[in-house]
Amino acid sequence: MSAGGAVVTGLGVIGPWGAGCPGLIEALRAGAPLSSEVDRTAGYHAAGGARRAALVPSLDLARFVPPAQARRLALPSRWSLAAARMALEDAGLPALEGRRVSVVLATVFGSVLFTEKLVRQILDEGPEAAQPFYFSECVANAPTAQVALALGARGANVTVTQREAGALSALAIAAQEVTEGRADVAITGATDEMTPLLHSLLDRYRAIAKPAGGRSEAPRPLAAGRDGFLAGEGAVALVVERDVDAAARSARPLARIAGSARAFDPTATESDWGVGHERLGRALSALLATTFPDGARIDAIVSGASGAIRGDALEGRVLRHAWPAGDLPPVVAPKGVVGEYGGGHLAAAILAAAGAEFGALAAFDAPDPEIGIVPGRLAGGSPPARILASALASGGAAAWILLERP
Repeated sequence: MSAGGAVVTGLGVIGPWGAGCPGLIEALRAGAPLSSEVDRTAGYHAAGGARRAALVPSLDLARFVPPAQARRLALPSRWSLAAARMALEDAGLPALEGRRVSVVLATVFGSVLFTEKLVRQILDEGPEAAQPFYFSECVANAPTAQVALALGARGANVTVTQREAGALSALAIAAQEVTEGRADVAITGATDEMTPLLHSLLDRYRAIAKPAGGRSEAPRPLAAGRDGFLAGEGAVALVVERDVDAAARSARPLARIAGSARAFDPTATESDWGVGHERLGRALSALLATTFPDGARIDAIVSGASGAIRGDALEGRVLRHAWPAGDLPPVVAPKGVVGEYGGGHLAAAILAAAGAEFGALAAFDAPDPEIGIVPGRLAGGSPPARILASALASGGAAAWILLERP
């Protein structure tokens, strides 16, 4: 699917770096994982397990979500609404009257805390005690719906649940909404929260990095000694418009969406990555050939590698399949800084297109000889002309976005 004609004109971010792009830009430049201690007092965690996650600090978001409104919302909805208003402000669109607006957001887990509270209430007090207040926010599409209600968006309202590939899939759908004329503006992005219970479960399933052998607890994307990802949380929102509409109001785009593709790996299990790198590699190669038939080169890859043992192996093999000659463009792996979930990878891809600097990953040690990719740096100030953002998901979904310097 080609998404030519769509541009990103606004970006709003909330994550372990705080609220707004300056903190995220600085974190990407530094290259160190944004991790903090998880509350383990409830006793969910196994002894010797992971202790850290990329958690959102306490933030004052009253300028974007008034307290009277915020108290009715679970954190993913609250963060999504704040990020959406932040993105609209960044795009120079404080009001949306008269515009057809679609909302397309991705989530992996939805509102975990409210779901925990609802289930606990039912188990402890019986089904009659279940509060509709909790239920209305624990469904996966709650953040998307709350953003649409608050902003008066009456276009398509889509929630994408494709795990690690969800954020890029959502951007592809949003671009399609505006380029095919169903919306004038699309708000897209991703959101997730990380509670102690969810963190402990991911740890027990051996999905996340943990301290071992004297090494610090940190994600090591694409490294030989990787042992899991850094679980994260937050929300990212983008404003997507047609390039002609952005030009008509003298907006300054952050990136142009040149193309996108999605695929599926049938060898994947319900909860793990598969081994279908040839199938996925062919889909990626077809996207590159279709979008740039003249053979224009990709200047940088914003990889979805996170430190997941099988996920990073698949990512490396897919990229090698698409570049069989071995001349891969520079690869950066922002999930080594911002963690997995919450949309940080998507935000990093947009910032890369806008010229942000990416430093070397502080926790990376030895490269994996079977992958042969060392995540590197991106010099700031001179944006790459063309960027590939890649995301492969446990369960089989895959998504790629091609971004161009506007």
